[in-house]
Amino acid sequence: MRESEFHLITRTLQTFKPRSEILLEEVPAPQKLAAFSFAFSADVSNGLLADAEDEVASGRFVLLHEPGGQDTWEGDFRCVTYVRADVDVMMQEDPLLPEVGWNWFLSSLTQGDCNFVAASGTVTRVASASFGKLSPRSDEAEMEIRASWTPLLKSPQEIELHIQAWCTLLAELAGLPPIPAGVSSITAATIRNRT
Repeated sequence: MRESEFHLITRTLQTFKPRSEILLEEVPAPQKLAAFSFAFSADVSNGLLADAEDEVASGRFVLLHEPGGQDTWEGDFRCVTYVRADVDVMMQEDPLLPEVGWNWFLSSLTQGDCNFVAASGTVTRVASASFGKLSPRSDEAEMEIRASWTPLLKSPQEIELHIQAWCTLLAELAGLPPIPAGVSSITAATIRNRT
């Protein structure tokens, strides 16, 4: 793939519009992992308005391109992601939580009609208990998914399927309700953009 085609792919990413609870921001991409790279950060709100709005998940998406590929990639591209969200403390204690998180990741790609190979990653659960002067705080738990996969792209526009699948994973991890086809959600961000 030529450099100009990679720029077509990044343009597709830059014009992608996620569901309204997800705020994407282009951030500096790692420069030493591949010849070409592009990165997004994401903040996910709970979709409520005004003071009730709160961040419930966050993440980072990186697209790497190495002409000729790398041995472990099985292709010329690699999508790399990190997503995290608070989870219920009782949910964190479930021994199957890592498998559930990994299945959420794979399902987001397969249900999003993404063509991919060589998926790999880790699912981590973290629990925190507060003591001393912090003891009035409730116990906290979060889940992190770090994953990578090789998108098999027949055209630059197909990268949109992969970023959409990633946003679906973020929404799932954040506990956002699914949006029926053809329906848009309204949040404070939507209202701010219209005023």
